[in-house]
Amino acid sequence: MNPSENSRADLAGIFRDAVAAVDAGVLVTQALDAQLTQHLSGRRVIALAVGKAALPMAVAAQEALSAPLAHAIAIAPAIQSPPAAVLRAHGWQLYLGGHPLPDRNSLIAGHAVLAMAARLNAGDLLLVLLSGGASAMMVAPSPGISLEDKLAITQALLRTRASIGEINTVRKHLSQLKGGRLVAAANGAEVLALILSDVRGNDLATIGSGPTASDPSSFEQARAVLIRHKLWGRAHESVRSLLEAGMAGELEETLKAGDPRLREVRNVIVGDNDRALVAAANSARRRGFEPHAGGHLYGEARELGRRLARAMAQAPPRQCWLAGGEPVVEVRGRGRGGRAQELALAAALELERLQPSRPVALLCAGSDGVDGPTDAAGGFADCTSSMRARSRGLDPVAELARNNSYPVLAAAGDLFKSGATRTNVADLFIGLVY
Repeated sequence: MNPSENSRADLAGIFRDAVAAVDAGVLVTQALDAQLTQHLSGRRVIALAVGKAALPMAVAAQEALSAPLAHAIAIAPAIQSPPAAVLRAHGWQLYLGGHPLPDRNSLIAGHAVLAMAARLNAGDLLLVLLSGGASAMMVAPSPGISLEDKLAITQALLRTRASIGEINTVRKHLSQLKGGRLVAAANGAEVLALILSDVRGNDLATIGSGPTASDPSSFEQARAVLIRHKLWGRAHESVRSLLEAGMAGELEETLKAGDPRLREVRNVIVGDNDRALVAAANSARRRGFEPHAGGHLYGEARELGRRLARAMAQAPPRQCWLAGGEPVVEVRGRGRGGRAQELALAAALELERLQPSRPVALLCAGSDGVDGPTDAAGGFADCTSSMRARSRGLDPVAELARNNSYPVLAAAGDLFKSGATRTNVADLFIGLVY
């Protein structure tokens, strides 16, 4: 059996079953059941949807709520129709948000949210529909910090091996919305946040940089992140001055556990990577494979790809290896690709080296249908992928060294393009041993 020809339907089918189980709109509908909807009726409800799944979450909330919304904002990476038409018909204000880096649209959206929060009162309900990507799509830098200053330090962090938690520690301490500061700006209004998690352990302080959650990090820790990744001296003076002022106690910290303003907040995780993996396991069983937990996708993408390839090369037949998470990529070159594609290419090279006795094929892809700044969700791989790329004149080893996975996978015919998935619960790895 040639897995490059025969396994893709299985891999793509398992992936689609996994993301269907975490459809953002369905999850919001389930959370806003009849009892909760009745609880919301008769009071002033203001809604904010922000993140990669903002539009389907907003549409589901609009359809589930019996009372009209007093004010509503949706911030998404793209304004898609028909969801946009549905929301505009009900008075929602729609904003574009930059991703993976904030832009001027993100700044406009962030200030619109601050203005909305300023009009809230005790007794109002702020319904927050939060999904991954919100950190970049909704920005309101602290006074004295320009968008350019914040963008520069964020971009520099993304080019290191900094974890999403470390990046968010810095972003939260340069923001008027993150780290629970949206709650602080809400004037005592009750907050109900329905959250689609794309982070490890569903850490509320990390998802979207925690606009409705307490934050355990500090100004001192934000400075330590920059020092650890050798960025403190490269940060703009305004960034260094603000963090130092915070460390000196001259600025208010992000909201901490026990803050009385958090008593009126309820954060509810409606979907996560584990839910998607359970659905993937059930889908694999229906296809005659025995699911096997392959660990978490946390760490450097290349090393993860090699490790998973080695493990699968020794696995018994009819196994499906599953893992989820968010690898990191240490950027060494100026190539094109994403973390899922980089993992897939590294795995392909390892499988070629090992030449396992049984056919092995895998797919690594972003659950949102986007992997890095590309039009692909991720990539397939098997022991023939690298050979097929070489036949088109590319050197997979050299291209991987400069983070150029996209052209290699394209040449091999191994790019996976799923399109928008209506969700975002980090990345999924699916490996099949035949």
